[in-house]
Amino acid sequence: MFFLRHFCIANCARHPLFSLGRLLAPRYNPPMQVSLFTTCLTDSYYPQAALATVRLLQHLGCTVDCPTAQTCCGQPQFNNGLHDQARSLARHFIDTFQHAPAIVSPSASCTAMIRDYYEQLFADDAAYLPRARDIIAKTFEITEFITTVLQPDLAALNPRSTGRITYHYSCHSRGLNLSPDVTINLIKSIEGIDYVPLEKMDQCCGFGGTFAVKLPDVSAALVTDKVACIRATNADTVVVNDGGCTLNIAGACRRQRLPVRFVHVAQLLAEALGLMDHPGDMHP
Repeated sequence: MFFLRHFCIANCARHPLFSLGRLLAPRYNPPMQVSLFTTCLTDSYYPQAALATVRLLQHLGCTVDCPTAQTCCGQPQFNNGLHDQARSLARHFIDTFQHAPAIVSPSASCTAMIRDYYEQLFADDAAYLPRARDIIAKTFEITEFITTVLQPDLAALNPRSTGRITYHYSCHSRGLNLSPDVTINLIKSIEGIDYVPLEKMDQCCGFGGTFAVKLPDVSAALVTDKVACIRATNADTVVVNDGGCTLNIAGACRRQRLPVRFVHVAQLLAEALGLMDHPGDMHP
């Protein structure tokens, strides 16, 4: 995967912030061991979100590894009825992460695929069903992991930044029973941030995986409405925690000449804590 094989290594080599020792060393002892599930869209389009997830977990006391054998979780195949192909990818995922004490992903969408459908995929497989259940029990989306497992006192870490920030609440975050307040409170923990609520925050952006291809007119109408809501906030930055939503909304904003920055909340926090530089736009 691009992030694992190129992005991390290149940054470790050329930037003192990403020196190998600092990349691997936990801030506190004893550390919690975490395996990063990067996801396809994060890996291909938003590697900074994956790096921010690593940096933030380390700062909060975790030792992080990134299994290089990881591939797709099988969601695109599953959503299109190709369950045998999805099952093959899910089996590989289980084999790859079977020894991880905890699996953390920056994507609610892919986390939901594992938690909602892996048990269904292996319902008739006596060998893999218990292994799938084990994977399900230890897989977390990053904001969920921070707020329910690590539970840090973020104010004590003194995150600071500036800007007018709004937030799109993705459908899959709702599917994981993650309240929008989880991310909103993380944003508000950053001193100097002006948080502005987004009207229709919980309305679908129109991406929905292959939904955007199968029903393009409906998808276009939804994302056009989302852009109008973003424009009304006068925000300079939009927090979106799923790569698919980010691709869709960022592309629509660019086509409608709305110059806003898109970031994952993990990146917003990592920058506010001085863990990574502000890289500018995250548009693909």
